[in-house]
Amino acid sequence: MAKLRKFVAYRRLERPYTRFSKYRKKGFVKARPGKKVIKYDMGDLKPDRNKFGVILKVISKNDVQVRSNAIEAARIQALRILEGNLGKAGFYFRIKMVPHHVLRENPLAAGAGADRLSTGMKHSFGKPIGTASQVKKGKEILELWVPKNKEKLGRKVLEAALKKLPLKGTIIRT
Repeated sequence: MAKLRKFVAYRRLERPYTRFSKYRKKGFVKARPGKKVIKYDMGDLKPDRNKFGVILKVISKNDVQVRSNAIEAARIQALRILEGNLGKAGFYFRIKMVPHHVLRENPLAAGAGADRLSTGMKHSFGKPIGTASQVKKGKEILELWVPKNKEKLGRKVLEAALKKLPLKGTIIRT
């Protein structure tokens, strides 16, 4: 059974590799992993400043890569709390990080007889195993619009979503 590697293997920012050639032979990355993040805008999709008096934003405190499954987990966590308390149109929630960076892995077989299975570092470009978003310090990653009387709930939601992400962030009001 295949499982996710520990995040330690991917948290360091690398040179972004997003190029996909329209000619399959020309690109190093032959295939792109499927999308895990379904939506980036949720709630009332036409937000009105008069209806939502408070805009809360999460700002990153460090440089890190965030895998797409972590972004999806934060999205589900925030949406569950928001829809349960405010309904489907009582808020506007946006994810501002898009996973474009392709994560690759050079699988090496271990154990007896493994020398016949692997090529070592001869062809070490690796196979695509997932995608990640590269987040720099000071970048907005989440945005939430809520009514004025629900600011405390909004902060609670963003803190819960931040616990699912592998970074430190600060919540500011604009």
